[in-house]
Amino acid sequence: MAGTGRSRDGTAGSGPGAIAPDGSAVEFYAAMAPDEARAALVHAAVPAGTPVLELGAGAGRVTRALLALGHPVTAVDDSAEMLARIEGARTVRSAIQDLDLGERFGCVLLMSYLVNYGDRAALLDACRRHAAPGGLVLLQRETRPWLGPDAPRAWSHDGVDFEVVRAEPAGPDAAAVTIEYRTGGRRWTHAFTSRRLGDDELPDVLAESGLRLVRFLDDDRAWVAARPA
Repeated sequence: MAGTGRSRDGTAGSGPGAIAPDGSAVEFYAAMAPDEARAALVHAAVPAGTPVLELGAGAGRVTRALLALGHPVTAVDDSAEMLARIEGARTVRSAIQDLDLGERFGCVLLMSYLVNYGDRAALLDACRRHAAPGGLVLLQRETRPWLGPDAPRAWSHDGVDFEVVRAEPAGPDAAAVTIEYRTGGRRWTHAFTSRRLGDDELPDVLAESGLRLVRFLDDDRAWVAARPA
């Protein structure tokens, strides 16, 4: 059965199976293999066994890999269908910006470019609210443009074909994007708005939520490590 969904902030999705509130396709992400590369990057950034609060965990691609590396994980998502696919971790159904567990974690993880897509201040406030003193907040941000001649149009990896079927300006430093995903004879779409978060503004954006930039974890500077200020 094909699903469709559209949220109040304009994100939308379509394709077989349930569609999460942010437009993500549950069946698509549940079918993908554990993301060992991203989990390894997180694992290398924090002490062994550090508890991880994973914000926007989805169907658990990174959750599974983090568990295998020995990290207790609290997986947060606002989609019950996504969380139902996660095994071995504590799960919490909540919008990230509303989350207040009354707990602190050695590692708070906000990936999948959510800092580009959502309510940036509210998301970073939630990260700061749950970061232990001396703990790390790890963010994944977009570093490639969606608009212009250098923007990607189609690519493939892990048996999935991706195609940008729409990309147009949506205000200063923002783009409205629709991506099509194809694998195993099935097709999904995901529409969202992405806002730039450049090196020039990153320290101030973090500071507004009580965080300070520590370092970048990769050569592309897409992965950001911050601490409570």
